[in-house]
Amino acid sequence: MRSPYRLTRRSLLVAAPGALALSGLILSVKDSAAADETSAPADRAPASPPAQAGTVGATDPRLAPRIIGNPNAKVLVQEWFSLTCTHCAHFALTEFPQVKKDFIDTGKIRFQFNDFPMDGAGLLGAMVARSLPENRYLPFIDALFSHQVKWLFSGGDPVAYLEKIAALAGVSKAQFDAIRNDKAYAEALYNQAHQAEEKYHIEGTPYFRFNNLALPQDPGNITKFAEMVKKAAS
Repeated sequence: MRSPYRLTRRSLLVAAPGALALSGLILSVKDSAAADETSAPADRAPASPPAQAGTVGATDPRLAPRIIGNPNAKVLVQEWFSLTCTHCAHFALTEFPQVKKDFIDTGKIRFQFNDFPMDGAGLLGAMVARSLPENRYLPFIDALFSHQVKWLFSGGDPVAYLEKIAALAGVSKAQFDAIRNDKAYAEALYNQAHQAEEKYHIEGTPYFRFNNLALPQDPGNITKFAEMVKKAAS
């Protein structure tokens, strides 16, 4: 089942659990105790320095597509997801591993990840993830989904917890603060998601497209996913 949702700037102004504040798309955080190290991606190499605030453009690598799989595959599967969506976490943790094994690793499809933040916490998580080197985007997303309950719903500060996970991925405090305060970057990522919402009439997450075919409901199981891949390839 999808999370019903409509993307608006107002929705990004709604406080996430743990007192996240987002004003004018600029986020502020408070100090918190270190997060559990089990939440970190395996690769701890330093992150690439974030682009300077106010310099976001169409060619900014942080906004570039995140695609894995055979570049010559006939079928491109696209997913729009929010890091704060429990249904998105379920797909990522329980269904995507089988999708990767059966369709991505075998060269049958390319898979594109599209951030569709539902609130301030999801927006900041996506901003940090896309500021990492591209090969560390997916491990970081997986880390956030794996610890979604602890990150968002434990009653603590989700932004402080995110800052600690980011540190374990190689993002310094100065880098995290630069990402957090980059209003132009936040606006650009919001606009990217909003354009997709308008173009494809996205009403809930996760949302999938198989080439030009929209999936009327979540894949649910690998059989349904296989059927959509076959239909898109024909």
